[in-house]
Order: sequence, then C-alpha cells, then structure tokens
Amino acid sequence: MLEKLQLWLPLDEQDQEAVCALPHTLRTLRAHEYIVREGDRPTHCCLLLSGYAIRHKIAGSGDRQIFSVHMKGDVVDLHNSILRRSDHNIQALTTAEVAMIPNGAIKQIAAELPMVGQAMWYETLVDAAIFREWTLNVGRRDARARTAHLLCEFSVRLTVAGLGTDRDFILPMTQEQLADALALTSIHINRTLKGLEQDGLIERTKREIRIIDFEQLSRIGDFNAGYLHLDRIPRSVQ
Repeated sequence: MLEKLQLWLPLDEQDQEAVCALPHTLRTLRAHEYIVREGDRPTHCCLLLSGYAIRHKIAGSGDRQIFSVHMKGDVVDLHNSILRRSDHNIQALTTAEVAMIPNGAIKQIAAELPMVGQAMWYETLVDAAIFREWTLNVGRRDARARTAHLLCEFSVRLTVAGLGTDRDFILPMTQEQLADALALTSIHINRTLKGLEQDGLIERTKREIRIIDFEQLSRIGDFNAGYLHLDRIPRSVQ
C-alpha cells in the first residue's frame, strides 16, 4: 500500500510509519469469493497483498459487467470508507491474500496526515480515470481494439506492480471473464485473440501472454497510458 501511495505523492517518514502501522486483519480468499456485495454496508477497506480482484455489477438479465481488475498494492474499495452502502460487487478473481483495514482507521489517517489523505484521494481519482477509459473501450471501440487495449493496459500495470517482465505476463482472466470485461462473447474473445496472434502481435501459452509488437498493438487498441497517471512507468512500456 505504501509503495502504491508513493506512486502518487512523496510521503515523509512520519507518513510512511503511519501507513505501515494501520490496524488490519489478514485473510486468505478463495477464487470467486466475495469481498463486498452490492447493498452491503462495509466496515473495512480491502488491501490486496497478492492475487487479483474484480469490480462488477449484475444486470437484471443475469449478465455480468466487469468494470476493473485490481492487483497487488491496490486498496480496492477505498471509497467505501466514506460511502455508507456498496453499489457494486467486489470479488476475488484468483486466490488472494488481503489485509482488511477498518474504515475508521482510514478516515483517521486521512484527516491527521494530509499528504496520506491526498495520496488516497489520488488513488480514487485514478480509479475513476480507468473507469472512464473502460467505458470508452466497450462503448466506442470494436472487438479487436477493445482486446488490444486491455492487453496493453495489463502489460503496463503488471510491469509497474512487479507482476510482469516487460512484455511478458500472466493474464489472470479466463476468456469468459475477458468477455464480461469487454462486453463480448467468449467465442468472439477467442477469435479476436487468435487473430492478434496470427498477425504476429502476441504469443500465447495457456495464460501467458507475450506482446511481440507493443507499438502496433497500442495503435490498434487506441492505447495511451496517460489515463493511468503512472509517472514512474518504465520507458520500455510507455
């Protein structure tokens, strides 16, 4: 959490010690286990120590829309320290280790240490920026562009989080989950991934993705990493 917050703003020694001293309870979540359900009144914020989680909502038809994927270092429901009731679901995508931090402790540190509070605010603003980009992705890009964009985003975010090596990373989502994130069918996702592979842009081995031509893939996906606001992104992935 400290490393993630310091991507946004520099924190002094007092700030760093206070973040590390936040009270918390460690939990191990099974894949697909819910962290928060829509309608819940959360009492804790969830920090991901390992694994992945997703935000999503279920339509009246039963169809699911995934809004974002979260990874190590993300406080996946920071806004729930302020909002009284959750308006969406947060669910473990894989087995995950989490630290559950009481909402009261989050409010207290944000009030007493302004730089920490600003860094947390920045975190929620970047979440909102990602939501906007994902809305544009599913609303105005075709299937090939949507898929290319998501792969480019994962490449950048996983590299910054230390979970990927340059253009080589493990994609934590099944084709069905990708379909729910990109508003496509599993069959369409499979066909699109095969097309990108046949064009020499990516290679796949089970869940492992290797991006062969990031520049061309980013052009196809209309990808610009600016919305991630990651000033420390390595030059190799910008």
